[in-house]
Amino acid sequence: MDQEVKLTSSSRGTGRALADLIVWKSAEDKKKNKTAFMVLEFKAENLELKVEDCYQDYNYATWSRADLFAVSNGKETQVYKVVDTELPLSLKPLGEIPNANIINNAKKLKEELEKTVEFKGDEFAKVLNKCHNIIRNNDKLSPEAAFDEISKVLFIKIMYERNINQNQMFSLDEFKRLRENFREIHKGTSQENDSFIQYRFEQVKREFEKDHIFEPNETIRIRESSFEDIVKELEKYNLTKTGADVKGIAFETFLGRTFRGELGQFFTPRKVVEFMVDVLDIKQNELICDPCAGSGGFLIRAFEIVKDKIDEKYIRLKKLKQREVFGENLENIDDEKLKAKYEQVINELNEKQKLEIQYLSKSSIFGTDANPRMARVSKMNMIMHGDGHNGIHHNDGLLNVNGIFRNRFDVILTNPPFGTNLGKDNSKVSEEDKYTDEKMITHYKKIYGDVYEEELKQVTDNFGKPIRSLYKTGEISGATEVLFVERCLDLLKAGGRMGIVLPEGVLNSSNLQKAREYFESRAKILLIVSLPQDLFVSSGATVKTSLVFLKKFTVEEQKQDKKGLLRFVRFEQLQRWDTDFFKQKEGYSSKYETVSYEDLFVSLNNGIAARNYASDGIRYLKVSDIKDNYINNKPFYVNKYKESDLIEKGTLLITRKGTVGNSYYLDKDGSFVASSEIFIIKLNDKVNGNYLSEINLSSFVKKQYREKSTGTIMPSLSQPKLKSILIPLPPLEIQNHIAVRIQKLKDYIKALEQQAEQNRENALRNFEAEIFSKE
Repeated sequence: MDQEVKLTSSSRGTGRALADLIVWKSAEDKKKNKTAFMVLEFKAENLELKVEDCYQDYNYATWSRADLFAVSNGKETQVYKVVDTELPLSLKPLGEIPNANIINNAKKLKEELEKTVEFKGDEFAKVLNKCHNIIRNNDKLSPEAAFDEISKVLFIKIMYERNINQNQMFSLDEFKRLRENFREIHKGTSQENDSFIQYRFEQVKREFEKDHIFEPNETIRIRESSFEDIVKELEKYNLTKTGADVKGIAFETFLGRTFRGELGQFFTPRKVVEFMVDVLDIKQNELICDPCAGSGGFLIRAFEIVKDKIDEKYIRLKKLKQREVFGENLENIDDEKLKAKYEQVINELNEKQKLEIQYLSKSSIFGTDANPRMARVSKMNMIMHGDGHNGIHHNDGLLNVNGIFRNRFDVILTNPPFGTNLGKDNSKVSEEDKYTDEKMITHYKKIYGDVYEEELKQVTDNFGKPIRSLYKTGEISGATEVLFVERCLDLLKAGGRMGIVLPEGVLNSSNLQKAREYFESRAKILLIVSLPQDLFVSSGATVKTSLVFLKKFTVEEQKQDKKGLLRFVRFEQLQRWDTDFFKQKEGYSSKYETVSYEDLFVSLNNGIAARNYASDGIRYLKVSDIKDNYINNKPFYVNKYKESDLIEKGTLLITRKGTVGNSYYLDKDGSFVASSEIFIIKLNDKVNGNYLSEINLSSFVKKQYREKSTGTIMPSLSQPKLKSILIPLPPLEIQNHIAVRIQKLKDYIKALEQQAEQNRENALRNFEAEIFSKE
């Protein structure tokens, strides 16, 4: 290797620049002046690594025809593979510098260099978790409160690094220098003993005052030692420059762990977010909104996708300009006049690109969230991804605020809250919902004109009225998920598209048929995707959901629809949206007769509701007690019941609510009563109860339960739907034979389990005897 090497183009011999460090594959290669393996450029440790630095180092490397170049500030190192056939710069990041033992093996080196990877967010996520633990351990704050304090430190860091001119990092050394300056300036004054970190936070509050991120009386609640430890952990990251993917993945990981399940706030899985954004194919200059923004996941992804489109557009333009200026001959790159002309063109394109990205981040993306903590997180996330936080508000998503009002947006992406019901006499519009910042109101009037004042009346003209009364579907339901579908349609301009995560109850409940008809009168369904039941389990939710994509009708399309031209086929009977309802029946077949459950029932009733449990009395079976033709051994008892409530031998129990379709056949005497959420069925002599209970577990029958159940948060099955379940019914003699075989198999399995448990206990005793024996 060598330092401060004057680089020239190996093909032209023209001197270009001094590289900090050059690495060759071997001493012989260096001696013979062969192509270098890697060029390294070093920056001061308190300076961030910018793309411009990579450009400079890239030029060093391409001039010397090196395989790699790297740039480092001592705390962070970025490694790139050189692609010297592309102009302008085409970065190909590598995870790390290849090991020395493979660089002279051409095949292995080629394989290694082809493993290009993006810089990952894992490291940043670990750093955030470490900061969280610092506060939790040192300051004994709850996870949510600890996150609030991390937010404050991050904003202090963001403000400093955004406002300075030398691209200097907010490192621990820099923090200490600033603190000493503060103490020196205020020495001998009343502020001499003031907290420096509180002083910096007060500056942050003033800087972001119009954004309403922090309360006026809010303070930093952590000790200075914790603050210093966090700054030390974060010092190598410039939070306004670190890649969007790095921060996005890190924040999803960190926030998911911190806020899982808080106030019903569930974070949409990243793959779902990516899919929804891809389906809507967002274009540059389209306005995007999420009225339930949460941590900003949809907005961040939309920003990333559109920014990528802008970047790709300018890469094409720069390559085109390169060919226009230099022609196809790379030797012309040595022409100083052409170089100067090309540099001017590139600078102009860079400025246009910067302005387009700035418009995207500051004028195209909007969101609200009713949770103040989530609104703060979303603002912080947007600041890190491009400073586009002006469109993010702490506000009820069902109410207009600033730039978020009707007929305005091209694209809506959202995952609204489920399971909350706004009553007709509560959840009213109040004075607190009024936006009162007169300075900002004047600002918005200049931007949006008279329509802005008109849209604010949604709040100011409706004080004291229930929020659900502002929506037509509020006459049908107060469920937030229903109201937000209408809200999203209101926010869209004619022809706008939306993607929304909905519980399947909205898609299939008979109670919401009128709501679905209303939605269909305003928009056409583009796509419905049913999601797995357990998709949101990692976030603490167990709701069965679907993705619904709609396109709001234009005025002309609505006219066509009324004439019957747009929808040339109508199925009046198709009153549900859920995908299970429209699935083609799977090819189940049987050599035996197919009958409905109704053909097998003598009586069908529900159990009783238990108001209070007792310590003894009659065993009370709940939905959770029944599974796979077994009942669990954790009994509950009741002592208030009627004789007619007692379950007799020969009764089939099937759960009708929650976990629908689990069954148990009582083929022996016992004393039970059952929950009102369980069907109690007396069977006729056509069917063996044990056979029926077992066939009830088959995938064929379970599929019917899924299709016939309605509701999502608490699925339920009606008596008519249960009666319509179909099963194959062999002759009774064969049913009895099957039931006996199944029972023998169960007995065999139980014996094996008991033997396995006995073997485990014997092994444990032998182990203890071996270890603790005195001999």
